[in-house]
Amino acid sequence: MSDKTKILNVELGDKSYPIYIGIDLLSMKSLFVDQIQGRQVMIVTNKTIAPLYLEKLTSILDGFNVQSVILPDGEEFKTLETLNKVFDALLEAKFDRTSTLIALGGGVIGDITGFAAASYQRGVGFIQVPTTLLSQVDSSVGGKTGINHELGKNMIGAFYQPKAVIIDVNTLDTLSNQEFSAGMAEVIKYGLLGNADFLSMLEANIESIMARKKDLIIEVIFNCCQDKARIVELDEFEKGKRALLNLGHTFGHGIENAFGYGNYLHGEAVSIGMVMAAKLSKDEGNLSHEETLRVESILSKADLPISINKTIDSETLITAMSLDKKSIDGKIRLVLLKSLGDSYLTDSYSNENFMKVVNSFCQ
Repeated sequence: MSDKTKILNVELGDKSYPIYIGIDLLSMKSLFVDQIQGRQVMIVTNKTIAPLYLEKLTSILDGFNVQSVILPDGEEFKTLETLNKVFDALLEAKFDRTSTLIALGGGVIGDITGFAAASYQRGVGFIQVPTTLLSQVDSSVGGKTGINHELGKNMIGAFYQPKAVIIDVNTLDTLSNQEFSAGMAEVIKYGLLGNADFLSMLEANIESIMARKKDLIIEVIFNCCQDKARIVELDEFEKGKRALLNLGHTFGHGIENAFGYGNYLHGEAVSIGMVMAAKLSKDEGNLSHEETLRVESILSKADLPISINKTIDSETLITAMSLDKKSIDGKIRLVLLKSLGDSYLTDSYSNENFMKVVNSFCQ
């Protein structure tokens, strides 16, 4: 293992697991073998990732009964129908309770694979191998798994922790600029919600990060995973503090749902959602105008949208937002900012201010 490889642990008692972050980890057989319980391995990937990395991963797992299932690529395929393709593959291969699933792909693949692992024979092991920046810094860590419903995002799923998360930053070499930027929304989120020093570091190095300088990328991913791991350790099942990780997501999920999955990448929708949250925080008397401009600036420098560039009316967006899992008794709960690097969850905001922000983004 390279000296540049970083390791951290998510401490959850008997559900604890390591996160490895480094270069060419897809060639490190021992990282995988140590986490595989039996001899049966099902690699779940998609049509985009399979030609790039499936053969490489399969080749290091000699001695195992390795099968694969290749799913369509895109948020619009994060459905029960797609999940059933994984179950079909497992059952047709006669995989048993000692089998291990490997999620080789982005957030959609990780969520589907994790939910399949949580459900198949009431639970089998799985390993996260995230290949997008968004999944590397966020969705692969913490055990949230699931699928979308046409009425709401991530409404069907389970909390189910992986055996390990193996992050090979070389997979970012094949990531499109749009997808890389989408991942940066989740990176910037960590700075805004609870780590002002990290936000300052991102602002100072944004050009080099966007140029994908690997040493810097490893450091960024490590910081994000470390922040998320500490929050998950305190609140695995999102009863309190973990909800802060949803900064921008209630607005963002509403945007995704209202326009249909696939029209905005998740990170793009979250970027707009964080600007909306910042502006509402300003109107609530927390953020200054200058701080709000800082939020817009860092997101713009990451080539992310900061406004909705499609036509939507306020009622449609609010209806879509009301389906968010954080809503309680019909009241939309939001993560807002006390300051940059300090967030809170609330349903006690001014409805007048809320409508002002929503109306300013809708057309």
